[in-house]
Amino acid sequence: MNEKFNAWDMLRKIFWQDVLLILTVFILARLISFVIRWFILRLAEKSSPHLRLSILRVLPIIRLLVGIGAVVVIVPILVEPTFRNIVTLAASMGLALVFTLKDYGSSLVAGLATVLENTYQPGDWIEVNGIYGEVKSIRGRATRIVTPDDTEVIIPHANFWTANIFNASSGNRSLLCVADFYLNPDHDAALARKSLTEVAQTSSYRKAETPVVVIVLEKPWGTHYRVKAYVRESREQFLFLTDLTVRGKEALRSLGIRFAQATYAETKP
Repeated sequence: MNEKFNAWDMLRKIFWQDVLLILTVFILARLISFVIRWFILRLAEKSSPHLRLSILRVLPIIRLLVGIGAVVVIVPILVEPTFRNIVTLAASMGLALVFTLKDYGSSLVAGLATVLENTYQPGDWIEVNGIYGEVKSIRGRATRIVTPDDTEVIIPHANFWTANIFNASSGNRSLLCVADFYLNPDHDAALARKSLTEVAQTSSYRKAETPVVVIVLEKPWGTHYRVKAYVRESREQFLFLTDLTVRGKEALRSLGIRFAQATYAETKP
């Protein structure tokens, strides 16, 4: 009886040692991930603009490697690392994800596919289901983006299996901006187009050595001008659009060109 009692105490002691070791590994992994994220974000903010995106795109890969490393350390603590046990464990985890954590598992797999395929990365400006903003981080289950109104939106990766993803920057510092002007049809179109082109070319926010395109469309209510130009830094896109709009309206007014007065709303079928 005494031998059985001692065996039970020994088994319980070993069990709690394993639990404490697993908790220690988990806490260390979280701490390492937090420190790496803090360091990379600080480094990106202090680096030159052309290096910022390159530094940020490393963050999700490093966090993924930290998570994989933690799993590699924890699994041998729970199971003897033989080939049969590893295959059995992998199959069991797969079934658990499919049947009990279907949505969560789908988000994890989609997140892994996002990182591996480089669909988007931190610093990119994307639109998903009508939500437009800058990608701040790519986590295991979801992507965190911040809208122009400084609203944080958490989008589960599972949505990306069927949703259309619009990436405005695709890893580049700059992106294309479009400023719209609606004018009365009775004006010199060539002169207005030239004036708007000069406004865009002389903007301090425009990326140097990139083309400026002005598209003119005739509508029932007037003439629609679309000024297309690349901003030098994606974070300045709204300052660039504001600059184009303010200076563009001033230039058109100086030419005596009137703006359109729409009497009805145009809708697409």
